[in-house]
Amino acid sequence: MARADLLLDIVKAGAEGNQELFRKTLEALIAEEKAKQHNVLADQLAAHLRINGNAVRPARNLAESNGGDRTAFAEVRARRNLASLVLPAVVREACRELVEEHHRADLLRSHGLEPRHRVLLSGPPGNGKTTLAEALAFELSVPLYVVRYESIIGSYLGETAVRLAKLFAQVRTERCVLFFDEFDVVGKERGDVHETGEIKRVVSSLLLQVDQLPSHVVVVAATNHGELLDRAAWRRFQVRLPLPVPTKEQRVEWLKQFEARAGFSLAHSHANLAKTLGSISFAELELFALDVQRRHVLALPDGDVRCIVSQRLKQWNARVKPKTETTRKRDG
Repeated sequence: MARADLLLDIVKAGAEGNQELFRKTLEALIAEEKAKQHNVLADQLAAHLRINGNAVRPARNLAESNGGDRTAFAEVRARRNLASLVLPAVVREACRELVEEHHRADLLRSHGLEPRHRVLLSGPPGNGKTTLAEALAFELSVPLYVVRYESIIGSYLGETAVRLAKLFAQVRTERCVLFFDEFDVVGKERGDVHETGEIKRVVSSLLLQVDQLPSHVVVVAATNHGELLDRAAWRRFQVRLPLPVPTKEQRVEWLKQFEARAGFSLAHSHANLAKTLGSISFAELELFALDVQRRHVLALPDGDVRCIVSQRLKQWNARVKPKTETTRKRDG
């Protein structure tokens, strides 16, 4: 049976002639029935819902509603949970609170509140923004949809805004995590004099669409360049979490977890390895560890892991590194 609060809102919307309340309540009802695998009922409800004059297709037909293929987004199967990630304490706690709000949404709604559902992740590349979005989808037991910019960005006037609107229309009747990686691509500062009027229109349309999403759609946006985001975009997100380069302690914890997953020892002190590798991202740390594991497998059965790690460290320290801003200025 549908939630009592949704039924009451439907009745209230009908009595008051409130189309906006009716639309939002019906979207939430469709998402709930879809989550219960009541697809026939979800189809029937969706047939009565209109957005911009077009019927919203049920969640299980998302591919069909996008011209027969899933060009606007890719569905990723979430396999990682929060417990498996090495996160700053404040980020872990904020994510746990967000998950709790969605698991206990009925209690919040009984007090006239909705769970938070707009999350902004910022920080240098390779430090777990995409993985954290996956973990949130896993904890919420919902699909993860990754937006494909190559299918969203159009070359004609107004084309990008139209495609964004279609994307949001497709996902709004399903419980899911909608992930925008490199969010600054579509959320740039509108005050930038170097940007065109088209980009400014896209940003305005995007922010409006984000505002109108129901709370059962969790929007996670990630950016490596928070300074490029429009100031109004920052305000749209209820949860803003930084994911900086991991500390030495976090690198040690990651190495321990890697050994547990890989089933073999790196034969070096975790603290010494973390110190020798220096201030690197989790992605770079994984590159190093997988390189060691790869050489270990190829050297079986007589491979010396300690020797392999030492050799990899020499190559690692001699690798070509990206130039920092200071280096660029000196070279210039």
